[in-house]
Amino acid sequence: MPNSNADAFNRLVNIMDDLREKCPWDKKQTVQTLRQLTIEETYELADAITDNDWKGIKEELGDLLLHIVFYAKIGAEQNQFTLAESINGVCDKLVSRHPHIYPSTGSGLITVNNEDDVKRNWEKLKLKEGKASVLSGVPKSLPSMVKAMRLQEKAKQVGFEWDNKEQVWDKVEEEKQELFEAIEGGDINKIEDELGDVFFSLVNFARFLQVDAENALERTNKKFISRFTKMEEAAMSKGHKLHDMTLEEMDAIWNDIKARD
Repeated sequence: MPNSNADAFNRLVNIMDDLREKCPWDKKQTVQTLRQLTIEETYELADAITDNDWKGIKEELGDLLLHIVFYAKIGAEQNQFTLAESINGVCDKLVSRHPHIYPSTGSGLITVNNEDDVKRNWEKLKLKEGKASVLSGVPKSLPSMVKAMRLQEKAKQVGFEWDNKEQVWDKVEEEKQELFEAIEGGDINKIEDELGDVFFSLVNFARFLQVDAENALERTNKKFISRFTKMEEAAMSKGHKLHDMTLEEMDAIWNDIKARD
């Protein structure tokens, strides 16, 4: 098995060439048919990262790399681009957007003091490259919570940012009050709008706490699954089924599980 990165990568490229030529399934794939599979692989990597599963991370990175090589192979077949062009493209982008490391790019040596300086400079360079908006780099198909966080981070780079977390929490309280008023009004569209504002402001507060809102919610999802499953098992051990129990009986089991957790 190859030991160097270059040899391992070339081995994958050569295998893809063989599969594309000889395997009936691989020969049929298009960028459209691969799209959903790539999304699934990305989420599998996200799961491994959330679980801090390094073995899983290694495996899922390999699966994603396979997809990248697959897309590049199809791109070359369609005379759109080559794998080398794609790789060199991202290399050129990294060099041009890091003038604090590569001063030969024409901007001269840029001094940065921290990661925020790097992010701000990155956004300025993107605009110089022709981006229409600071927000234009946020994918439309991102999950809403992740998108909210990325939008807020992008806006921060041009100074559209709160000064402290206390101000952000005041905004949460303001949006909560507007939600309650909408609920009293009974207009479902208005309620949905205001609830969205509450979510957005909570994501912003999480960002100020340096907490990944998506990870925080996923941890709660997993905690709920674990506790609910244990509650089902506890009920079954006593000869009961949840749909035959009262809410008070289920709460008693839930609270016991929560205390033990």
